[in-house]
Amino acid sequence: MSDSGQANTTAQADGGDGDDSGWVTTSVGEKGYRADVRVRDHALVVDEPKSSGGNDAGPTPYEYLLTALGSCTAMTLRVYADRKQWPLEQIVVRLRTSRSHLGDCEECADAPVGITWIDRRIELSGPLTDEQRTRLNEIADRCPVKQTLERGMRVRINS
Repeated sequence: MSDSGQANTTAQADGGDGDDSGWVTTSVGEKGYRADVRVRDHALVVDEPKSSGGNDAGPTPYEYLLTALGSCTAMTLRVYADRKQWPLEQIVVRLRTSRSHLGDCEECADAPVGITWIDRRIELSGPLTDEQRTRLNEIADRCPVKQTLERGMRVRINS
């Protein structure tokens, strides 16, 4: 954020070597918080709600984080159930953060910020046994995105 509170950064499409494969590219214009994201052949929009100064043109960054975790959890369960040939008909994963993130951007220059808990509910539909349901809930904890978040990671700066 600039001193005026406006986001004014653009992520580079490549790591400086001219190869943009594997990179997620995000750009924010001169005004507002809307971020336009390119992932392979897909376009995504990220924004903040109007109550935070955005235009609510898309989910917030934290909502995309929850989207990554929820979709990875559901996909992991689907792969496992299919491999075991279990009668899993539908998976619904509900996630929410433990607190609002609205003040994070305002305080990030001077203090550690971020959410510390994510609440999760998983609904499994189908004629599963109690043992299958228990095992699927264990497998949900093996989702690669969940493991990455819990293990933690560092962001490298490529110039």
